[in-house]
Amino acid sequence: MQTTFTDAQLLDPDTRRSNEILRSCVHCGFCTATCPTYQILGDELDSPRGRIYLIKDMLENNKVPDKATVKHIDRCLSCLSCMTTCPSGVHYMHLIDHARQYIEQNYKRRWDERALRWLLSRILPYPGRFRLALKGAALARPFRKLIPDARLRAMLEMAPRKIPDISKNDLPQSFAAEGPRAKRVALLTGCAQRTLNTDINDATIRLLKRHGCEVVIPQGIGCCGALTHHMGKSRESHSAAAANIRALVAELDGRGLDAIVINTSGCGTTVKDYGHMFRNDPLASDAARVASLAKDISEVMEEIGLKDASHADPLRVAYHAACSLQHGQQIRSAPKELLKAAGFQVLEPRDSHICCGSAGTYNLMQPEISSQLKEHKVSKLEAVQPHIISAGNIGCMMQIGSGTDIPVVHTVELLDWATGGPKPPALAATL
Repeated sequence: MQTTFTDAQLLDPDTRRSNEILRSCVHCGFCTATCPTYQILGDELDSPRGRIYLIKDMLENNKVPDKATVKHIDRCLSCLSCMTTCPSGVHYMHLIDHARQYIEQNYKRRWDERALRWLLSRILPYPGRFRLALKGAALARPFRKLIPDARLRAMLEMAPRKIPDISKNDLPQSFAAEGPRAKRVALLTGCAQRTLNTDINDATIRLLKRHGCEVVIPQGIGCCGALTHHMGKSRESHSAAAANIRALVAELDGRGLDAIVINTSGCGTTVKDYGHMFRNDPLASDAARVASLAKDISEVMEEIGLKDASHADPLRVAYHAACSLQHGQQIRSAPKELLKAAGFQVLEPRDSHICCGSAGTYNLMQPEISSQLKEHKVSKLEAVQPHIISAGNIGCMMQIGSGTDIPVVHTVELLDWATGGPKPPALAATL
């Protein structure tokens, strides 16, 4: 694609990067075949290729974004399926991130949209605030049909009916390895996940300890910044990411780390991109160090290998491939191979490359499109008749779980069970 950015515009590093990405696009349209929003809406401007044209026009001409452009950019899930499909290696993720940041800085949204985005950015990344908000949602749930705003109704629908107790395992501390220590790893405990499902971190810690890992929860660790990053709120996202970088570097420069383990794949995609996010920042070197050590829990366990994985029932498990894992991090086989090694019969649904519609806060801000994607995903998962649905991302788990009676658990919970841990609590009442 030909671009016409001026030399002055190219002095900005984000514009320079976007120019590189735009020039790599050859208009082939392969991305439209796997784009969830294009499949649903059938509008070229709701495909990656269409959005690329909109972004190019907006950035090249220093335009104040118009309502139509913002609408089509907002409808992007950032599922990154287009990056898997693209034969030219167009790094759409960096381009859409820049577009969202540009819109946030140059477009004034309607007051209710600004209020909603502000509310989400001030609640979801903070476990204490999020917990209080969920308690409020539980009180408001019976009246949800009276609420005219579809987005507020979606929030009440998605709120869990039971909020788990706070886990002491999420506090800064160190857990000794069982037996000889093979690795020392830091666990990113997340933000929303710590409120919505404490079983995931608990299972991760048990599994790693059982396989010879000393696990540390660093002082000062928190939200990775992904939730606000995808809203274009770069100041908030970089502040959260910087706090994590400092906390992790303190461990690196102290007793050292062999890996930074992440069990929420949406966070993993963002942390692995810290090097890019901070490339022009004084934290650039430290950010790159952190990014290079970041690993999904499935990567770590694939490297270590499961031991004595004979304790779980040989159930039929439908594996849901989270977009942030299969497209964002290009991790596809490791979770499935681990589940097979743990004795489960792994089932893969049709159209497994298509997003479930969760996508961070997407299901709260674009509930109609998200609901259609959820129905499609649930129908494909239920069609393989599993006992359990397994996923590697809390957002996907909440989204899919709200549309089916089949238990949805994190992959790490099943691996923990198979190697001697407790049966996942979500299965206790049904299996």
